[in-house]
This record gives sequence, structure tokens and C-alpha cells, in this order.
Amino acid sequence: MVRPYLPLNALRAFEASARHLSFTRAAIELCVTQAAVSHQVKLLEERLGASLFHRLPRGLALTDEGRALLPTLEEAFDRIGGLLDQFEDGRFREVLTVGAVGTFAVGWLLPRLSRFREAHPFVDLRLSTNNNRVDIAAEGLDYAIRFGDGAWHGTDAVRLFDAPLSVLCAPEIAGRLREPIDVGRETLLRSYRSDEWPGWFAAAGIEPSAMPPVKGPVFDSSSLMVEAAIQGAGVALAPVAMFRRPLAVGLIEQPFAVTVCRGAYWLTSLKSRPETPTMRAFRDWLFAIVAEEAAG
Repeated sequence: MVRPYLPLNALRAFEASARHLSFTRAAIELCVTQAAVSHQVKLLEERLGASLFHRLPRGLALTDEGRALLPTLEEAFDRIGGLLDQFEDGRFREVLTVGAVGTFAVGWLLPRLSRFREAHPFVDLRLSTNNNRVDIAAEGLDYAIRFGDGAWHGTDAVRLFDAPLSVLCAPEIAGRLREPIDVGRETLLRSYRSDEWPGWFAAAGIEPSAMPPVKGPVFDSSSLMVEAAIQGAGVALAPVAMFRRPLAVGLIEQPFAVTVCRGAYWLTSLKSRPETPTMRAFRDWLFAIVAEEAAG
């Protein structure tokens, strides 16, 4: 494909002038004279056969033709600038965009990210968090790490590990819990999954007729729920593996060994999204860490 000649200097002069609506301020940005900017814009107008600016006594105003041209140039220069920013020390930094449910991001991924950086220093990892409701395509994600059963429409999902739930609460509350049935006398902090508390009580051997009513505030994040438990707002049912640090320092306690499994963490991606070398590097690293830790 032979591209037509592109008057890049003139296009750059026009784009800067259109943003500032001033040849003078554009000249300062481009480190040239005001006359040079004005000349380049005039050359572009002659090439296009159209006026791009109304020259006013004080500044400039875009013509319809100028307004039509500007968005494409802004996008093009932004993309070029973003691409050049990805070069560092003579190497190209590849962007990897990962979304993760907040509990997993804080409780598992962040403490291990330095190991990924050491293994892949030229991957520009961009991490965002969500409450498990995520649109991979709309958010431009390469991967999303989610909690659930692995059944999400249009996605490939590979299980990372199960996440058993157990009771977590502040030490002062744990001190008055002698038997699992005692939990029912406390405020039960809940997620939007209504089967979790009944499942835990059943796993603890409590008959359905003796199960307490499940009432209490609902949270869209286990991290927020456990923070409420730390502050004494009630008893949380959360994935213990994500809260090793607050357990280790005594901010919360796990009064009973009883657990219930209502899902796992999964690495998901769009079925329509071809896997890039950077995606493969992250996936391989992630599963290597999981396997290493599972082996003890």
C-alpha cells in the first residue's frame, strides 16, 4: 500500500492551533515562531482547498471544515504519543490490562505483583478492580479475574483456585461465640449471594428448622464486608485465603474451622480475543504461582 504524502508539520501546526485557538500559543508549544505556525496552517488550507480557521481580531475560531478535521488528528497524535511512551531503555513496553474483583486484587494479587514485575520488567501492567460485575469488552480488558462458577457468556474461564468461605469477626465478638449456632445471635453481614449463610450453617451441622434468619447489611465486596467486621459491625462470611494479613495481626479471627465453598476464582478472557504474548506471559506466571503455593 502506497500512502499519500502527509504534510505532518502542517497537520501538527493545525492541531496545536485548534486546541489553543491561537497561533501564538501553538508556536510556544511547538517551539517555533508564530509566523512559522501560521505559514504551515496556510499551506494545509491551500492543500485542502478549504479554510480551517476564521481569523478574528483576538484569536481564532474553527470553521466547519476545521471542526471536522480536528478529532481525527487529536486521536492520531494521542495514539502516536501513547505508543512512543511505551518505549523505555531501548525496549518496547507492552500494555496488559487486567481487571480483578477487589477482594482478590488486594488479598492475593497485590502482595505477589512484584514477582511478576521482576520476571517481566517490560510489561506495562494496568490493574483495575470491580465488584465481580465486569464487561471485558467495554472496559478494554485483556483478562478479568472473577469469583463464581466459571459460567460467563462469551468468555473463556480457567479456574485458579477454590475460595472456601468461613466466619470472620472482631476478637471481641469471637470471644462470645462458643458454638456455630451462636453466630446466629450476631448481625450477619451478607453478600448479594443469598445461599452463603444457609450453606455455612448447614456445613456446621445446624438443621434447617434451627437455622437463624439471615438479616443484616448487604455488601458488594468481601473486602468491605470484612472491614465492617473488623470495626465490630457484625460477623462476615468471607474467603479466608484473601484475609491472611488481618488474621495474622489479630484484627479479625476465624472462630470456627467450618467452611463452605460457593465458588472459585477464575481467569477469564473474551473468546473472540486472540491471546497475545503478553497475555500468555501473565497467564503462565499466574498459574505457576498458584501451583507453587498449592504444592507448599
